[in-house]
Amino acid sequence: MSQTGRVTEVEARAVAEAAREASWVKPSFAKDLYLGQLRLDLIHPAPRPPADKILRGREFLARLRAYCETLDGQVIERESRIPDEYAKGFAALGAFGMKIPQEYGGLGLSMADYGAGLMLASSVHPSIGALLSAHQSIGVPEPVKMFGTEEQKREYLPRCARGAISAFLLTEPDVGSDPARLAMAAVPSADGSEYVLDGVKLWTTNGVVAELVVVMARVPRSEGHRGGITAFVVEANSPGITVENRNAFMGLRGIENGVTRFHQVRVPAANRLAEEGMGLKIALTTLNAGRLSIPAMCAGAGKWALKIAREWSAEREQWGRPIGRHAAIAHKISFIAATSFALESILELSAGMADEGTLDIRLEAALAKLYASEKSWQMIDELVQIRGGRGYESAESLAARGERAAPVEQMMRDMRINRIFEGSTEIMHLMIAREAVDTHLQAAGALADVQADTGAKARAAARASGFYGRWLPRLVTGKGHRPSSYAEFGDLAPHLRFVERASRKLARNTFYGMARWQAKLEQRQGFLARVVDIGAELFAMTAACVRAERLRQEDPERGEAAYELAEAFCVQARTRIRELFRRLWINSDDSDDALARQILAGRYTWVEDGVLHLYPDGPWIAGSADGPSQKENLARRMI
Repeated sequence: MSQTGRVTEVEARAVAEAAREASWVKPSFAKDLYLGQLRLDLIHPAPRPPADKILRGREFLARLRAYCETLDGQVIERESRIPDEYAKGFAALGAFGMKIPQEYGGLGLSMADYGAGLMLASSVHPSIGALLSAHQSIGVPEPVKMFGTEEQKREYLPRCARGAISAFLLTEPDVGSDPARLAMAAVPSADGSEYVLDGVKLWTTNGVVAELVVVMARVPRSEGHRGGITAFVVEANSPGITVENRNAFMGLRGIENGVTRFHQVRVPAANRLAEEGMGLKIALTTLNAGRLSIPAMCAGAGKWALKIAREWSAEREQWGRPIGRHAAIAHKISFIAATSFALESILELSAGMADEGTLDIRLEAALAKLYASEKSWQMIDELVQIRGGRGYESAESLAARGERAAPVEQMMRDMRINRIFEGSTEIMHLMIAREAVDTHLQAAGALADVQADTGAKARAAARASGFYGRWLPRLVTGKGHRPSSYAEFGDLAPHLRFVERASRKLARNTFYGMARWQAKLEQRQGFLARVVDIGAELFAMTAACVRAERLRQEDPERGEAAYELAEAFCVQARTRIRELFRRLWINSDDSDDALARQILAGRYTWVEDGVLHLYPDGPWIAGSADGPSQKENLARRMI
């Protein structure tokens, strides 16, 4: 940090760069896709878990389904709390240990079955999915499994598998996606046996009911201590920890999300995960591995929306025929069905890659999270429109009138957070763009460095010419121009040829952007977001085609239907891709940037006249000074 306590743009970028995984040891399908190569050999045939793991997953999912059928999600909605007996039931099934290896007391399920479990639980109420996924995907189990010592694994993983709920504490009141500003301190004792933690954490999902938490805190640099952001496993009932607030939100009314204060909390050095200064890398790696939980719940929401859209649109009549027969509604139903198939295809493919472990899936997991959260929100929005006034009416009100109590308006409120959780759409665009252009940044060197002088840029240009001289000619033609390519995919082959051609076109356009803006490319966030979105659509198309072909081989009848869904999705996706390519270069970005600067400078405050702001005055960001808590501790246990 600077001497003023503020973090400069250069310092923030340096912290982020130091935490990201700089090398690509394993192949990456998505990284190659952004470089103009459709490496279908990496994902087709799609990876599948071993037979015994598949059987174990089916048996668990059958038990989970039977239990979920006994629950009532509207109880959670009315009481704004998951009943403790629900949580105890999930613990008895082993649902808190779905991802934990069997040798540490967990079920050791595949990622695909973990995702299927989250779909089932979330269809009761999305807050249950949040409880289970926050515990397993980003809570104590994942970072301990990936970075913990053998002693730490044997200490914490069996407890977590049995239902010791955990949480991940990174965000602070004034720290969101910029971890360079992280303020929570972890001061080592003189003998090095423990650390003393002070600070406040915000939006601690599961933090209200957690038994164990992973905390990110800054260790000061000193003799014998390299310092930096460091990860600790902490007992949530440690003296000095106070849950000061249980936050309430637009949706997810059963979520146990809070504000947690640490005052002079003593944590044994044995509870530190990895070395000092590794905390941010642990956080980012954990998020990369855990991001498939949101795509799972989003894919489940798509399935949920499709059934309601289908049944309602066949039942409801207007102007002499079911509304589903009118084009305006039919197009929405088609979008929901095709996109639902695609989201499950993305989840299945990404989960299979995660289990197999032969590929680097940081980009695939990020794309799955980005794409699924955006598309599921659009599906639910379209479902509300299809249902009309009943889509806006609460389930309780529908039931009171004697109609089927489909909680569509609740689902809209619940799904909105997924565009923010675990990396907002805007942050995901920037993160994926950084990885997608990594090869260009390495090749261009100082050309992409805002701090480089003219001489350094000239030398970098000379070096870059060698790379681009070899790479650019490969983007001229490929399998996508040969009519016989991908023939094994039958009627879907033309779509894969389109993906191959579009991948090379995307790579060329990325290069044009790099050549045009050089070091200023990072400021062209609209351009980079569209580059990312094109790649996401291409990834989704490929996943849909691969899954359809797998289903055709396993079950020709269902495979034929899957081909029809994949065909419809690819036609829709190609339309979106063509528009995104057009908007790479024809858009209002410059005008919008200029206008926003004037708005922030106060030039147009007169536009705000004529309305009242009746909410109380107060700071936009609450203060979080260190010190003992002055509030009641709201922490509680569910299990």
